[in-house]
Formats: sequence, structure tokens, C-alpha cells
Amino acid sequence: QVQLVESGGGLVQPGGSLSVSCAASEGDLSEYDMGWYRQGPGQEREWVATLDVLGNTIYAASVKGRFIISRDNARNTLHRLHLQMNRLKPEDTAVYFCYARSIITTIHYWGQGTQVTVSS
Repeated sequence: QVQLVESGGGLVQPGGSLSVSCAASEGDLSEYDMGWYRQGPGQEREWVATLDVLGNTIYAASVKGRFIISRDNARNTLHRLHLQMNRLKPEDTAVYFCYARSIITTIHYWGQGTQVTVSS
């Protein structure tokens, strides 16, 4: 069982930067792709970015060149995923969800989400 807890988020002005993180507790995350989805007001959940088990990064076209996904692989059992968001736009306003997907079972685990609001 993977437990994911997001942190960060908040209110930022258009053009600004913000970072969200996701803490994962699991004995071995080497078999999990990890990434982010978001859900804006009245919208369906949208995929944002993935960092796969090989270290490859993939981004949605709407955020490519502005967002950066990265991962800490701590020596202990706590792992942390980050999403650095730059040049934010009002349309980036959403609840951001962290996920982990087992490449063995394909089961997805989700965090509870963190709110990001881009507004002047």
C-alpha cells in the first residue's frame, strides 16, 4: 500500500512560480511510475506530467517548458516527488493530485490533492 500526501500549493499571481510536493511512504518505489494530474473547477481530471521508472519525464503540451517534475530517492522509506511550476497562468488553477502507478500490477495510488490558484 502506497500512501501519498501532497504539500505546497496556494495562491500565486500570473507569471509567478510555485512548487508542490508529494511525500510517499513505501518500502520500494523503484517499480512505480509517479506523476501529477490536476482538476480545474468544473473540469475533468487532466494528466500533467510523469516521471517513469527509467527516469524519463513526460509533460502535457499545456505545461511543457513551464513545469518541471523531479523526484528524491531518499535513503529511508520516505520518497518525495516535486512539481516546479513556472510562468503560471490562470488556467493552471486546479487541485493537483500526485499519483504512483505500479509497473508490475498497474494499480494507481492517489494523494488527496492540493489547491493551486493563479490569480491577480
